[in-house]
Formats: sequence, structure tokens, C-alpha cells
Amino acid sequence: MIIVQTPLRISFLGGGTDFADFYRQEEGCVVSSAIDKYIYLIIKKRFDCRIRLGYTRTEMVDCVDDLQHELVREALRVTGIQQQVEITTMGDIPSEGSGLGSSSTVTVGALNAMYAYQGKLVDAETLARQACAIEIDILGKPIGKQDQYIAAYGGLNLIRFKPDETVDVESLDITDHLRQRLDDRLMLFYTGVTRQASSILTEQVAHIGERMAVLRALKALALEARDALLAGELDALGEGMHQGWQLKRQLASGITNGSLDDMYETARRAGALGGKITGAGGGGFMLLYVRPQHRDAVCSALHGLRELSFRLERDGSKVIFNIRRD
Repeated sequence: MIIVQTPLRISFLGGGTDFADFYRQEEGCVVSSAIDKYIYLIIKKRFDCRIRLGYTRTEMVDCVDDLQHELVREALRVTGIQQQVEITTMGDIPSEGSGLGSSSTVTVGALNAMYAYQGKLVDAETLARQACAIEIDILGKPIGKQDQYIAAYGGLNLIRFKPDETVDVESLDITDHLRQRLDDRLMLFYTGVTRQASSILTEQVAHIGERMAVLRALKALALEARDALLAGELDALGEGMHQGWQLKRQLASGITNGSLDDMYETARRAGALGGKITGAGGGGFMLLYVRPQHRDAVCSALHGLRELSFRLERDGSKVIFNIRRD
């Protein structure tokens, strides 16, 4: 039996520049971090030759091709597992429409677990690259590449996406004290709105050519955020997040709406320095940068929303339980 723990993520700045239509013309840059909320994937051998997959539903099939869960199906194909396994996924939060990168977290975790099941050690770069291939190349999802890389690598990073398809992950090695201060200034609230990211992202991809100036500005903010973090200037990150949210809203019509705007402005009036709707936007979680003296006021102002307490996570996808019985 193998159990793999893979972190979800928050993206601070630069989202959208990790799409191929942008980074193949100009290098993309994103500042993001893994968080201590996870998706777990368990894989074990079955007595019979069937495949059983448990998630929000249960599938029992005779061959890989019959699986409806496309991420797990394609991970099985990539790793070469054909039959006689039982797989279960479970998460710390509802995965549908969270905006915390859950789909890519599942894909990276599935690959890691399946390789470990076969006794193979695979590095983070391979996991991220193969997860991108599954989601973008094989399944044709209108997404970028940041989620796969942060799930595989973990940590707080500046990730660069280059025109030749290579990806550089620069770990932002801030001190433990500064990391604690950053943790104390970040808040996540569930908006109560679920959405399908694909429609928002499809529109965003279709208009990248018309939004190059906006994406360049988001990229510049990501680079500034990297410098601010390394210099210990945390409030500059919060201010940059606010600027980034104003830019991101221009990338597609469904990224925000009146209700989400009201939530964000309420948080700002209560003392939040900056923030954004996570992921593609349109719902899921709202990430806020809040100075400690304003946290209680923000919580009170957003009393109708459920807060998700979290910390930044140093580790990426990893095996936390491994018992092999052949």
C-alpha cells in the first residue's frame, strides 16, 4: 500500500503568463506557494484483476480505458499500470471549483503514487512535466503549467515558463521568521460560490493575444513580488496583489461578478491590503493579505464566509506511507 500526500497551492501574482500562448512568445513568471492542505491518494494491490477507483463516486472496471476519471486514467496509462489495483483519493477541502489547483494536485499525486507502487523514484520535474502533458497535451484542458509544478515541488517559488517549454523553479528562501510573518498576514475565505473553471479559462486563452499588455504587467508584478519577499517587504506583496487583481479582472468576463466584488471590497474596507479570487476566478476561495492588527476586523466583516486556516508548505508531493508486499 502506498499513500501519497500532495499539497494544494495559492498563487500570488503572474497567473495567466503560464499559458503557452503567452510564454511561447515571452517568458512567463508566477509567484506561488504550496499550502498545508492536501489531497491524498492511496494505491494498493487487489486480489482480482479489476481496477477499483474511489473518489466522490466509485468505479469498478476491467480495464484502464473504461475509467471515467480522466486524470487517474491517463496517469495509469503513463505509468503503465494495467490492472489489479485499488485507488482512493481524498482531500482536505472539496476539490470541485476551489481555485486551489486541486485537479493538478490529483494528477501529480496519482503519478507519484503509481510510480512508488512500482518501486520507482521519480523527481519533481518529471512529475510536473508528465502532469502537464496529461492535462494540457492529452486531455486538452485550457490551463497553464503553474499548478503542476507547485504541487510537485512545494515551497514558495518564482516559477519561470520559457518559450522552449523548459521551466525553472526558483525557491524563495526566506527566513523562518519572515515565513511566520507572511503566514500571519494571509487569509483564505470560501466564497460559497462554485464554478467550472474551464469556461473562464477557455475565454481567457482565446483573448491572450488581445491582453498581452495586461499579462506583461502581471509578469512585472510577479518579479517585483519576488524581490519584495526576498527583501522582507511583505506589505509590498499585499499591495501588488491588489494591483494584480485589478489586472486579472480584465482577462475574462467570468473572473469576477458583483457578489465577489462586494466581498473583496468589504474585506478592503475592513483593512485587507490586497487579495484576489484564487485560481481561474469566478468563485472558490478568496485569498487576502491582511496585517495582523486587522485580522479580527476582516473576519467580522466577512462573518458570512467560512475561513480556511492554513500555513505555507515547504514540501511538494511525497510518499508518507509505503508497505510493499509482493
